[in-house]
Amino acid sequence: MQSHIGRLTTHVLDTALGKPAEGLRIDLFRVEGDKAEQIGSTRTNADGRCDAPLLSGEQMTAGVYELRFHAGDYLGNNVGEVSFLDIIPIRFGIAEEAAHYHVPLLLSPYSYSTYRGS
Repeated sequence: MQSHIGRLTTHVLDTALGKPAEGLRIDLFRVEGDKAEQIGSTRTNADGRCDAPLLSGEQMTAGVYELRFHAGDYLGNNVGEVSFLDIIPIRFGIAEEAAHYHVPLLLSPYSYSTYRGS
């Protein structure tokens, strides 16, 4: 039996304001073919991070996942108008169940970027 010590984490930085994005909703989906099943939902804390890993232990299984960052709700509250960006989907694969996968989002009202962090 393989030990499941891996985890999936994220954080969101508001690059326009130069601070963590607090209160941003994030939904997690497991994707199989053309179907996506929601398996979690959380909000970022004052540090722009989640209070717990999005996946860990036995939940951390190989496969395709998608994080949906609800940027429009967050940005609408900050800029006071309809946001250019709404829901930002980031689809990625987990191959190593014992690894740490970190998927951060750098966010501004008109752009975003991501990478595999550590």
